[in-house]
Amino acid sequence: MNETAEPGRWMSAADASLLLGVRTASLYAYVSRGLIRASEHPDDPRARLYARTDIEALIERKRRQARPAAAAATALDWGMPVLSTRISGIADGRLAYRGQDAIKLADLATLEDIAALLWSLPAPEFAVADQPSNRGVGSPIDHAAATLVATLPQSVPGERGTRLAQRAARLVGLIATAATGASLEPGPLHLAIARAWKAETAADAIRRALVLVADHELNASTFAVRVTASTGASLTHALIAGLVTLAGPVHGGATQRASAFFAEAERIGDAEAAVQGRLTRGEPIPAFGHRLYPKGDPRAHALLTAAPPTPFDASLIAAVERVLGVAPSIDIALAALERRFALPRDSALALFAIGRSVGWIAHAMEQSETGQLIRPRAATA
Repeated sequence: MNETAEPGRWMSAADASLLLGVRTASLYAYVSRGLIRASEHPDDPRARLYARTDIEALIERKRRQARPAAAAATALDWGMPVLSTRISGIADGRLAYRGQDAIKLADLATLEDIAALLWSLPAPEFAVADQPSNRGVGSPIDHAAATLVATLPQSVPGERGTRLAQRAARLVGLIATAATGASLEPGPLHLAIARAWKAETAADAIRRALVLVADHELNASTFAVRVTASTGASLTHALIAGLVTLAGPVHGGATQRASAFFAEAERIGDAEAAVQGRLTRGEPIPAFGHRLYPKGDPRAHALLTAAPPTPFDASLIAAVERVLGVAPSIDIALAALERRFALPRDSALALFAIGRSVGWIAHAMEQSETGQLIRPRAATA
């Protein structure tokens, strides 16, 4: 018996929306995020069916989060705050770096300025000119992680003061060099990257992007950095942990999925058809919507406004917003930036890793100062 024909296991869009208590557009959004599976209707090629088990699981998750004890149990899944930090915070759709609006900072600040703010140290110089290009097979994160691994014999746990500041600046420079696959000239990092990519006209957009991704509260990679730093491991070890966590397709790797979606739509040649095609096949549309920004990711809005995407990419973004009712995330904005300026492949991911390394270092420093080992307990299933 065909799985989609089994009674009770699959629901129509109308029934699924009614059970969830949401509009059909919200149901489609859940499908695009991979929360609810969709399948072909056995009798109507124009309709889709939706998995009852996924819908019930989503309803139960919402119920658990509505109860305090359950919320504590689910704290590691977008739940209750588990750590205190002064580095960055998100409230009412606003991202702040040490209390300063990150979107406003992106108008003029460089990544060096943000490092000085987040590290509470003098502005560093990141660019490293003596490292050969190692761009080959693998992603920018693969190359950056491999470069840091090679420096582990020189890493020193427990560094403080000037030596820690020098180490931090050196590590950001190494990540930038490895992720871009080029030797970088001294000076502001965004200018060095733009020159290395032969895209001087993209320099200001690169600067904005680096500032906007520098930190984002306690995301998965930052949590990995803090856990590593809490053990007393060196800053280099902590950054490696952040890099390999960022590589996941639902974290920094979402930029690659966004780029693939843009390319797929361009091959089809019709933005609306590309969006509807994915929904018809039950495939997720990546990098739209963000749980911390119900009204839209302000970082994406700022970057897309300052560096407008190509006309086709803009039409694709608009098509998704019309159909799903969700706004693009920073991953979409980074992918659009890569495409607008014809930057090297995976440049969006490279910029994400380079910028975020500044925030990771701030969190590693803050965690080390607490002297606290991060060791949560597990509930017995």
